[in-house]
Amino acid sequence: MGDGLDMEDVVNLGDGDGDGVNVGNRVNLISTSSSENFEPFVGKEFDEVEDAQAFYKAYARRKGFAMRTNHTVLSREDRKLQGVHYVCTREGFRRESLKQKERKIPEHAETKIGCKATMCIKKDGERWVVCKFVPKQNHDLLTPRSTSLLRGHRGVTRVQKKLILTLNESGVPTRKIMSVLSKESGSDFNIGCIGKDVENYLGNKRRKLFEEGDAQRLYAYFLNQQCKEPGFVYSMQVDENGCMGSCFWADARSRSAYQYFGDVVTFDATYLTNIYKMPFVPFSGVNHHHQTIMFGCALLVNETAESYIWLLRTWQEAMLGRAPSTIITDDDKAMAKAIAEVLPNTTHRLCLWHILQKFPEHLAHVYNKFPEFSKEFRHCIHETITCDEFEEEWSSIMVKYDLVGNDWLQNLYNRREKWVPAYLRTTFCAGMSTTQRSESMNKFFKDYVRSSTMVSDFVHQYEKALDARYFKEKEKDVRTKSTRAVLKTCWTIEEEAAKVYTRKFFEIFQDELFNSQRYKATKVQKEGESKMYEVAPNGKDKRVYYVNLESREPKAICTCHMFEFIGIVCRHILCVLAKKSRLDVLPSHYVVERWTINAKSRAILEIPVFEGHVMTQEDPVMRKNKLMMQFYDIAELGSQSSFRMNHLSLVLEKVHKELLLMEDVGEINLEAGEMSRNDSPMLRSQTGLSKIVASSFALEVQELELTLLS
Repeated sequence: MGDGLDMEDVVNLGDGDGDGVNVGNRVNLISTSSSENFEPFVGKEFDEVEDAQAFYKAYARRKGFAMRTNHTVLSREDRKLQGVHYVCTREGFRRESLKQKERKIPEHAETKIGCKATMCIKKDGERWVVCKFVPKQNHDLLTPRSTSLLRGHRGVTRVQKKLILTLNESGVPTRKIMSVLSKESGSDFNIGCIGKDVENYLGNKRRKLFEEGDAQRLYAYFLNQQCKEPGFVYSMQVDENGCMGSCFWADARSRSAYQYFGDVVTFDATYLTNIYKMPFVPFSGVNHHHQTIMFGCALLVNETAESYIWLLRTWQEAMLGRAPSTIITDDDKAMAKAIAEVLPNTTHRLCLWHILQKFPEHLAHVYNKFPEFSKEFRHCIHETITCDEFEEEWSSIMVKYDLVGNDWLQNLYNRREKWVPAYLRTTFCAGMSTTQRSESMNKFFKDYVRSSTMVSDFVHQYEKALDARYFKEKEKDVRTKSTRAVLKTCWTIEEEAAKVYTRKFFEIFQDELFNSQRYKATKVQKEGESKMYEVAPNGKDKRVYYVNLESREPKAICTCHMFEFIGIVCRHILCVLAKKSRLDVLPSHYVVERWTINAKSRAILEIPVFEGHVMTQEDPVMRKNKLMMQFYDIAELGSQSSFRMNHLSLVLEKVHKELLLMEDVGEINLEAGEMSRNDSPMLRSQTGLSKIVASSFALEVQELELTLLS
């Protein structure tokens, strides 16, 4: 065998008498009368090297240590394996060169302390024989339960790898993946790996993808999507060196949704959701259920005006050349310049959520010194209805807290018509300038992507996020059409609104109608065909609203401007209409089509919409799902006793071999090409065998389930 395989310090445990016992599928062990644990001994034989390694690994686990292969011995003639030396993972010592090396990161704790435990095997004819065994360790041993945490006993199984990939692709973090694995295996100690192993496995997968080429995989994804879905569009910039630049893509669903709900769009570049820190720029809006929907998205190499100009032009072309009436963005000069050039007729508003996020940073000294400032400032921004009210409260706050000379505040004030709600109330924003919408968008993307997400993986995650959003939309559609709204008043207008609006917006309308009863309308002015009403609440709230009503038609304008801002008639106008006994019908000019049940009834002929692949029982995914559900029931029955488990294991092994045989037959059939089965008796018999095995498999599964139930 060579050095290291001499017979010194050999412990021979072969003197005791015992019986042959079969452990696992292939390893024969000797059981002593004094102990149930099986230990190696000099002279013990194995059929294969793998058997010896598995045996010593199982022994090490029972004893409380981990093993590794120290070295192997090859023959000089044909370089075939002749011997293997297994040792404890704590054998040897750390090299001095590694100890003396200057480290930028803290040095890891030493694990090698010169442990002498070992088992050596050598080739003897066709079998492998233990030629040396040293059981003694120079360190504390762990309990069998704790041993599962040692590196030598850890590993991610093939089944676990599939589950980990599925969970990771769904945006589940490592911490929660470990919780799922723990639940599946019964406890943390039964998983067989730790969180670091999961991270290493995913990291290795990611490195392999890097080697394949991230940009190339992204391009392949775009081409594949366009083949599957004619309405899918994309655009990629390539620099002079052939490297990928910015890219944009939109599926047919997003393009169609824009034709229905693209009057108001948010355009945000604050999401850094990939490993290259490329800004992810989604175009989003809200549908007829007031759910966030996407109108396409892009990954930019930089945030210059030129990049935004390219993106806006590409996006507008994908949206059939239609420009939105209002676009809401974060406060960015390059973005504002691009919008002014590409969308000159679109009203540009700033996202209130992003602006308010900056106030505690720029006015930290005020927030810390004056606790009441936050409440007063919030009232000034959110509770003022008219521009005059805002101006009055703003001036008061500037003087009270000595902020008159603050340049940052003055810059924001100069652009107040772009972000202050009091100035936005006359512009239709579909309720999207509120803070909740941007917070919802942040959560939407964080559920699916992280900063470590590769670009080529990101598009798949984005597609999953889209699928989840459209599924939620379908749920709302079904709820609206399959249920009847509960009415709260006796007015006919409420019943009519329930038939027109989606459930979400009917509930908003219903709330306004019901609360209109809390107000009293008084006519205070009349000019020609127009009358002005003062609408005041009956309770303690003394805020007064004014409604102008045209006499010839029930068309009114309220100082709250709820209809102009959101598209639902307000309680103040409804109060006036009730006074005039005009609540028998819902006026058509108060019905905004985008909030109705039939908002998407108009066909968009220019965009071929891909409704998605309808899976049948012949689809591999459906077949796998059906089998998994069936196997789950069988596994539950098989786990109820050792007898049932052993019976199930034997049957599954038999079925497994039959399925592998079917796979081989399938390969032979493919290789046969166009060879006629009538000319080949062998192929005819193999094909017949495939059909027999396939039909018998289903019968065996049913019989197995009946056997376990009995």
